[in-house]
Amino acid sequence: MKILSAKFMTSAAKPPQFPADDKPQVAFAGRSNVGKSSLINAILNRKSLVKTSATPGKTQLINFFLINEQFYCVDLPGYGYAKAPRSVVDAWAPMIEGYIKDSPQIRVVVVLLDIRREPDERDARLIEWLAHYCVPVCYVLTKADKLKRGEMARARQSIAKKLGLAGPPLLTSVLTGQGIVELKAEIVRRLKEPAAGSQNSE
Repeated sequence: MKILSAKFMTSAAKPPQFPADDKPQVAFAGRSNVGKSSLINAILNRKSLVKTSATPGKTQLINFFLINEQFYCVDLPGYGYAKAPRSVVDAWAPMIEGYIKDSPQIRVVVVLLDIRREPDERDARLIEWLAHYCVPVCYVLTKADKLKRGEMARARQSIAKKLGLAGPPLLTSVLTGQGIVELKAEIVRRLKEPAAGSQNSE
């Protein structure tokens, strides 16, 4: 996937504010401080298209970026940051579920998990929503460079088991570039597939 153009389009909190066209969408979701913004920038070959911050929970709206004038990269708000204002915490669930439910253009949601952290109830809730609305998912472990090879293998196996995954999640590291090419290839493959037809059946 060669990135010829990438530009920010809009921030949104509810379906009426989402882009109205039918271009396919690739969304990225995960816990606060999972490395989501850095990974998106790495995939798009941009240094700061998606703003990164040392403060977890910085992204509080759904951000849409138009890539190659062909599809949207969607940066979903991180979840689980304990110091976020209560209003932000309370708004996260309906905002994310609303996006998942009312966006038939989604080709895949890339769920990011920190390889050093066990999945918790918030990760489980997101995964349940995705399954309920029949949204295709790609599981990715971030920050693989933080663990030694043996630790990495054990963590990968443990996370896959806890989430009941059929196969191991993809390992990535923005620092070393591990898994970036593979993730790009997976995104290209998903973009070529038709949209799931049953997302709005509920």
